[in-house]
Amino acid sequence: MTITASNDTKVEINMPTKSNGYSSGLPSKWYEFDLHGISAFRVEASSGIATLFKDMFRPFLAEGLEHFDLTINEAFEPLIDAAYGEAHGESDFFYNDHGVYIENPDVQIFVDEDGVRLHGKGELLVMAVPLIDRIMVQHGAAMLHAMTVDYKGHGILMPAWGGTGKTSTMSKLVKTPGFSFMGDDWTFLTRQSNLLGFAKPLFIKPYHRTLYPHLFAKTHKPLIPVALSKPISRLTTRIHPYITRFPHMASLIRKWSPEHMMVHPEQAFPNSPISTGAPLAASLFVERFEGDSTEPQFFEKDARWMATKLIGNFFSE
Repeated sequence: MTITASNDTKVEINMPTKSNGYSSGLPSKWYEFDLHGISAFRVEASSGIATLFKDMFRPFLAEGLEHFDLTINEAFEPLIDAAYGEAHGESDFFYNDHGVYIENPDVQIFVDEDGVRLHGKGELLVMAVPLIDRIMVQHGAAMLHAMTVDYKGHGILMPAWGGTGKTSTMSKLVKTPGFSFMGDDWTFLTRQSNLLGFAKPLFIKPYHRTLYPHLFAKTHKPLIPVALSKPISRLTTRIHPYITRFPHMASLIRKWSPEHMMVHPEQAFPNSPISTGAPLAASLFVERFEGDSTEPQFFEKDARWMATKLIGNFFSE
């Protein structure tokens, strides 16, 4: 299908001709996810990105939900009377009052009174996370990039930049009496100051062997030597934008990559309970410390400083 977009001049773009199913009947099966009873979304089960969402949002799998704030599938919708726009000279997009088509990475987003719809054939997790955050904020919660633990019923929030050592720190904390795992990467914080767990899979690297010896004790896929772990990780970061265009390949690499093992929290912490939520008691922004001391260094900051760090850390990661 060809759409004519205009903003003084006529611009023609070729859009997929496949209908999205909204006019001809919804697909018969979806993966449904209930985010702590606050919000819900669904992913078309036959789509290439379904396995990724099923893995990453495994704790929230549900059935029989009646309303969805976000629907994710591959097939596109018509974008009628679209206007043309350009973002920082990097990507073209076409939009109207109801939706937008972004040429790179070839996705559509629609918003109306029924909710948000995300369409595309790439690995849509990066596009979906800010949409999920937006929806959760509308319902009184926010999505954060942080490690979280439950200490005797008190929620401890520990945001950190990627690569700081959240997974390593988690191993040491959970071995300490009184601590329970909540999440090592993502969490939700409600308006009432409650931390909500997000027990998604952990990605265990070769250098985690001494911290998680039981995961290396049995037969597992071969992993690269520790010395190559960080160089390979940097290479992975560079090629990730290209791999995400092919979700089936990305899923295969995620499962069989020699750089890491993807394990569920109950496998990583077999003797520790998994906490689903606790009132927020403290927030500690974790950063690497350069020095000879092995003792942690604490610096007290105000709430505005922490809020700025939380927002910046989420959107940069």
